[in-house]
Amino acid sequence: MASQIVMDATGDTRHEFDPTDAAAVVNAEERFKQLTGAGFTAAVRRDQGHAELIRSFDPAAEQTVFFPRLKGG
Repeated sequence: MASQIVMDATGDTRHEFDPTDAAAVVNAEERFKQLTGAGFTAAVRRDQGHAELIRSFDPAAEQTVFFPRLKGG
């Protein structure tokens, strides 16, 4: 199972999907586009302790984390 983790002020929301299920991948890609379009930054965990910012959906990513845009005060 792959997962998309959306961070927000209340903690996080996790969305799991099966990367071998075409319909689930379409839904995950749509979620990716909605979140990044709303200003979230997406990062994929690559190795132990390493992450990479991504600008396009990666269906092979085991875990994608979405961070909200920072707001100044």
